[in-house]
Amino acid sequence: MFSNFLIGLREGLEAALIVGILVAYLVKVRRTEHLRWIWIGVGIAVVVSLGFVLVLDITSNSLSDEAEEAFAGIMSLLTVGFLTWMVFWMRRTAHTIKGELHGKMDAALDVGGVALAVLAAVAVGREGLETALFLWTNDQATSGTGHPAVGGVLGLAVSVVLGYLLYKRAVNFNLSTFFLVTGALLIVVAAGVLSYAVHEFQELGWLPGEDAVALTMPSWYDEEAWYGSLLSGLFNFRASLSVLQVVAWFGYLVPTLVLFLRQPRRGAERTQSAVASGVSASAPASAPTVSA
Repeated sequence: MFSNFLIGLREGLEAALIVGILVAYLVKVRRTEHLRWIWIGVGIAVVVSLGFVLVLDITSNSLSDEAEEAFAGIMSLLTVGFLTWMVFWMRRTAHTIKGELHGKMDAALDVGGVALAVLAAVAVGREGLETALFLWTNDQATSGTGHPAVGGVLGLAVSVVLGYLLYKRAVNFNLSTFFLVTGALLIVVAAGVLSYAVHEFQELGWLPGEDAVALTMPSWYDEEAWYGSLLSGLFNFRASLSVLQVVAWFGYLVPTLVLFLRQPRRGAERTQSAVASGVSASAPASAPTVSA
């Protein structure tokens, strides 16, 4: 449940910040009559994202047991790739989001409301599709521990509240630290998803070493207990892990986390100031500011 909450919170806040930038810009240029098109686009993005989850579920349930394992493993590899790209991309280039969105908003305003709806649907929909894929795959990897309908929805709900408070400049919130910490935790989650993909491919016979056990927990260890659910949800930890699963987990986690944490602090600080100023552009000047 915790990893699903983390995914929902991180991805949801990114989407909320994008919506805040779009809304704040329309308020700033005094074109609030077009706000409804932004919300139409957001609604379309939400519907498409929910539809994507439904497609994944229908596809998985319609396959044979062997094909379902292969589908889950392949989707897990895709998720690890997308998630890794996302956290590095956000850490490196997020300080340019405000300028890019403002430029696209100017072009869309020249075309009309439908163009604004399309812009909002694409910008928010990208985050929504990523969230849907991450939550679905992580749920498969944790064997249903903390279903996305619980952890994911709670994370999304908290992100909406935080996004609104940031827009109103009602909280002191360090975005650069938030994205740094959650990015590092998501890399840990991705390592667990990769370990799950290795397990699925070993069961299919696509990878060797299923019987080469690296770790077996004693009989008292209960995967259904709170500690088992926590370790399973965050690390994909199992009572029995193969050597190849452990190698894949550490082989991905250590170099990826080192590279992520070694990225320049200056870029993160620019991310904080640029995104915060874009989201809160229309807030009252007397309201509390977002701290850096």
